[in-house]
Amino acid sequence: MRDAVTGAFSFTGRAVAARLLEEGREVVTLVRRQPAKDPFGGRIGVAQVDLDDASTLAPVLEGVDTLYNTHWIRFERGETTYQLAIARTLRLIEAARHAGVRRLVHIGVVNSSDSAPTAYFRAKARLDDEVRRSGLSYAIVRPTLTYGPGDILVNNLCWTLRRFPAFGVPGDGRYRLQPVHVDDVAVIAVRAGSQAENLETDAAGPDILTFDEFVRLLARAIGRRARLVHLPPTLALGASQAIGLVVGDVMLTRHEVTELTASLLVSAAPPAGTIRLVDWATSHADQLGRRYHSELSRHFR
Repeated sequence: MRDAVTGAFSFTGRAVAARLLEEGREVVTLVRRQPAKDPFGGRIGVAQVDLDDASTLAPVLEGVDTLYNTHWIRFERGETTYQLAIARTLRLIEAARHAGVRRLVHIGVVNSSDSAPTAYFRAKARLDDEVRRSGLSYAIVRPTLTYGPGDILVNNLCWTLRRFPAFGVPGDGRYRLQPVHVDDVAVIAVRAGSQAENLETDAAGPDILTFDEFVRLLARAIGRRARLVHLPPTLALGASQAIGLVVGDVMLTRHEVTELTASLLVSAAPPAGTIRLVDWATSHADQLGRRYHSELSRHFR
């Protein structure tokens, strides 16, 4: 059977596509531009599409059993807004319905709701509602803080730890998060894709950490001594923005500070992920934070 994955040359989509290949599925990925490198060595089909042009979508989805949608934006920038991301996803869902796609697996975010304190989480909740109304058989998979090979947030936190004698923590650092490895997200998503009934499930790792514990764990893994300096959230954000000016990127957003300090990246459900952050970070210590990973270069340029 053939499945489609949006963004299989990016982060979550790449893990989902790899998992599908392991299970013997035929995979096609929908991309906005051809990749400079193909990490799959030609084992998946590549369809360049324009999410603003519905005519490019339906032909690609003909004969597809399950569509795995990872399309989203981390933050708004210029004309790239959450509303635009929603509209593009709705166009994709409509094309899937017309093409006869059996099932939609949509990647959301844990604790999204219409009353969430940030526009990111509220927009995710609106899109979840659209998926429920789509008329397709669906699964909504809601990760917490996703990490793994090629991630941005954890890698760049380690990049900072390698280069500065102190690390600025927004607030008291006692708020919690529950990181999940991207391979666990992929396993959960592909399992959900194989089912028939509508379902919604969180994707969370086995460990819940305070933010201070999270930073210290990563520092130990890469052999750095972390001197944590607790700052007012606005001051910590300002420090990250100053570094962002130097590297030409957005390191942290105001919404992300709010989401962290509100402990939104923790699931109330039993953890479905099995990979522990300490094990992965220790085994990948030589690579973590060696190079800066730019959000703007990856998704906005």
